[in-house]
Amino acid sequence: MKTYISSSLLLLCCLLCGTTNAATVYNVRDYGAVGDGRTLDSPAINAAIEAAANNGGGQVLLPAGTYLSGSIHLKSNIDLHLTAGCIIEAAPASMKAYDPSESFGGFPEYQDGGHTYFHNSLIWAEGQTNVSITGHGMIDGKGLTKQDTEKAGQVQGGSIGTGDKAIALKLCRQVTIRDITIYRGGHFAIIMTGCDLSTIDNVTIDTNRDGFDIDCCKYMTITNCRINTPSDDALVLKSSYALKRPVVTEHIAISNCNITGFKCGALLNGTYIPEPVGWVCGRFKLGTESNGGYRNIALTNCTFMYSSGLAFEEVDQGRMENIVVSNITMSHVHHYPIYITTGCRNRGPKEVTAPSTARDIQISNVIADDCDSLCSIIVTGMPGAPIHNVWLSDIRLYFKGGGTRELVNKEYREQGTNYPEPKFAGWTPAYGLYARHVRGLHISNVTFRYERPDYRPAVVLDDVGDATIQALDAPTETGVEQIVRLHSATF
Repeated sequence: MKTYISSSLLLLCCLLCGTTNAATVYNVRDYGAVGDGRTLDSPAINAAIEAAANNGGGQVLLPAGTYLSGSIHLKSNIDLHLTAGCIIEAAPASMKAYDPSESFGGFPEYQDGGHTYFHNSLIWAEGQTNVSITGHGMIDGKGLTKQDTEKAGQVQGGSIGTGDKAIALKLCRQVTIRDITIYRGGHFAIIMTGCDLSTIDNVTIDTNRDGFDIDCCKYMTITNCRINTPSDDALVLKSSYALKRPVVTEHIAISNCNITGFKCGALLNGTYIPEPVGWVCGRFKLGTESNGGYRNIALTNCTFMYSSGLAFEEVDQGRMENIVVSNITMSHVHHYPIYITTGCRNRGPKEVTAPSTARDIQISNVIADDCDSLCSIIVTGMPGAPIHNVWLSDIRLYFKGGGTRELVNKEYREQGTNYPEPKFAGWTPAYGLYARHVRGLHISNVTFRYERPDYRPAVVLDDVGDATIQALDAPTETGVEQIVRLHSATF
């Protein structure tokens, strides 16, 4: 028989030991939680949170057990602590245990429903300060809604479903999420919008859609996390119009994370079975929602396995600048390992007329093997609005190869209003680097290799000015130029 220590007993023990911090511990068992996986425990959990909040805050403790739950309301100065052996299991929609979606306002939303509504989530908070979710327990989103990825772009303004996200935080400050595991996180395992001064550390996510969505946030660190997303993006920075104004996502530091594209559950159970790639499979991305833009972003010391690599997409009239990526390893890369683009999808108020811009992007010390044949590095701006100042150095990329001679003459699509997903653009005229509408492209100590003969040039520069290429190691087949310059490309 398991024994659970009540908060009153903890207080007595601590008083005897000369401490009083147990007065801030609120055990959900004392408020009626059962933890048997059958009883709906969210009312008891919320009662414990309410009691803690009324007393100025504290730790709401969930001992080992399975807590069937609907919406949990996280409040200021509360640490929701999941003890090892604790599982918060998302209740099925049929139990009607989730809060309804909140009203958004009187104009059309410019972002998908997953970014618009927060209250219909498993754990949510809005406008709270000093909140945390910690401990070595698990959140299992078994009953959460999972929208099909291929239909994601059709949800403009609509609520995705009842209980569609594991953790949803909006306009919160001083947020900490540490040590927890999320399995089957619904549409987003964690979404944070308009949150400042936040720390995410040592979190494991094995889910069927996005892992982290960090939207309109600033001053945040994400460290030591493992993120498995076989059907969508792993770690995404966005700057949507969800706050009804453009807000830049800035001062974000990400380090020491593992990103993978194994089958859902295969990271947690240790089978590590790759998921055949469809839409996308495990990726670090900026975009696509990008009304406010991105500034001062650093990604370093991360590994990728069976992923779609790096994608930086500014297409909604924001600015993307001061981006640094370093010390990255990738194996079995789907689509393009490195993808940088601007476009004019312009999903936002029509009175905004400024074009999307990107500048000052530095990527270094990257090794990737078994890369898709489509291409390796894409850097594409727009006519009249080029990308400025991109540095690519100390990079080693190994491809499957197989490109034909005819591809060098391919009319590679302008991004324009297209959805900026690399797979839609397909094969590129170069097997190594394709750059177009760029001013200030600096290549140093870059190596390309392919397994099968590839009859494309290693590099194609199209409307590229002020380019420098040093120490390029890139073989070509007989009769194929290593570097092709089009439309006044200059060095």
